[in-house]
Amino acid sequence: LLKFGLIPEFIGRLPVCATLEELDDKMLIRIMKEPKNAIIKQFEKLFEMDDIKISFTDEGLNYIVEKALEYKLGARGLRSICEIVLNDAMFELPSSKRKKLTIDQNYILNKLSDSSLNILKAAS
Repeated sequence: LLKFGLIPEFIGRLPVCATLEELDDKMLIRIMKEPKNAIIKQFEKLFEMDDIKISFTDEGLNYIVEKALEYKLGARGLRSICEIVLNDAMFELPSSKRKKLTIDQNYILNKLSDSSLNILKAAS
């Protein structure tokens, strides 16, 4: 790798975290759902603290992944998209009487259309 011009500082980080293949939609879905500290599990716990049951439909998760791929955000972008989508709900639902929230494609589409994520689309 040094012969190809990569700096030693970068090469030293390869064993820690590196991806040499682009993540596909199936991998991004797994990242959102499967690890012990998966994004979806974190948001479920966060809402659970306010006695709110949050659930994500498969079509909703697929749409989040689709947007992450479209904007070339990768796995780190999944959290950003989820935060944009759930920002209003995190602040409004605890003081409301609503105790259940289902995140589907329509919900996500509405939240993203009002968000700053559209700036990325204009830039690309």
